[in-house]
Amino acid sequence: MEDGRAMIDVLYEDNHIIVVIKKVNVPTQADDSKDLDMQTMIKNYLKEKYHKPGNVYLGIVHRLDRPVGGVMVFAKTSKAASRLSEEVRTHQLTKKYYAVVLNAIEDKATLKDYLLKDNKTNMVSVNDKGKEAVLNFEKVATKDNLSLVSIDLKTGRSHQIRVQMSHHGNPLYGDQRYNKEAKVGEQIALFAYSLSFHHPITKEVMTFNLPLPNQYPFSLFK
Repeated sequence: MEDGRAMIDVLYEDNHIIVVIKKVNVPTQADDSKDLDMQTMIKNYLKEKYHKPGNVYLGIVHRLDRPVGGVMVFAKTSKAASRLSEEVRTHQLTKKYYAVVLNAIEDKATLKDYLLKDNKTNMVSVNDKGKEAVLNFEKVATKDNLSLVSIDLKTGRSHQIRVQMSHHGNPLYGDQRYNKEAKVGEQIALFAYSLSFHHPITKEVMTFNLPLPNQYPFSLFK
């Protein structure tokens, strides 16, 4: 079996947490596809690195959609998982994303909608019966019909950025679900570039930032 340590990019690790870069098209956790997922990769890494017998604990405290890459934190103990999950619930864990969107867009705005998920189709729609979803965005640059935006996610609803931006007339480049203009084979232009939280034990504020990806269409704005 390939060494798990060669399969993941670790940004930070201690006895309580591990911060990694999730690659695009890798599931956060095991799903029906049976493809290798981040949780399993990191468990393998920890098992090999520390020569741990038996099952390895690894708590998932937040997720990224399968086609989305970027920075993530996982908990190595149940106490860390509980405390980080509470930070997610109380919006103390903050996440920022780069996205490339279509059509003319404001320089900055706050979007507030109510989103409802259909679990049968795994599609999300704007619906007054749904849960409140809030995000702030700021335009970074524009090239032709595409704009690079920085998004500060205030709530963590399923497919939130994709649905809200599309609903307000700025679907994400390559989004096969919510962008009718997306072509087969295009990769969604959404990347989790910043993550900030309080360390679950020391309470120190920890912030991790990643540069703009080299892949198209992000490369247009390098």
